[in-house]
Amino acid sequence: MTHIGVIVVTLAILLASSCQNQQQESEPMLPTTTMQIGDKTFTLEIADTEELRQRGLMYRDSMPADHGMIFVFEEEDHLSFYMRNTRIPLDIIYLDRSGKVVSIHPMKPHDLTSVRSGKPAQYAIELNRGAAADVGVKVGDVLKLPLAVRSDK
Repeated sequence: MTHIGVIVVTLAILLASSCQNQQQESEPMLPTTTMQIGDKTFTLEIADTEELRQRGLMYRDSMPADHGMIFVFEEEDHLSFYMRNTRIPLDIIYLDRSGKVVSIHPMKPHDLTSVRSGKPAQYAIELNRGAAADVGVKVGDVLKLPLAVRSDK
């Protein structure tokens, strides 16, 4: 291999490493839990601090079909989410403290329109767009909240 070839290969390796580091920075490693939603089990990242809830799924280009994020709040309240810097089309499922689905909404990438829970909720789950309908979850269903996110643990 020539000196130029070695330099090109070295630069390619450095660039790939840099991209991987940037991806890791933009997608922090969060604790996860599994949860049955409709007829499917999902792996959910847990956003249970103000900082993690504010960041949510921002800056991500994709998410595996069986993954999502659960946002955990201290108390029930009327919740509202929007999609600033969120590139993935999502469904949001709002749950009250008992795990009852109070509303489900589709959300568009980068849309700054507030999507409200409509009723008091303590949890919000974001899944890939269409996943809520695909697994058959609907308003009024009661989902079993994982111990990792329950306030009564």
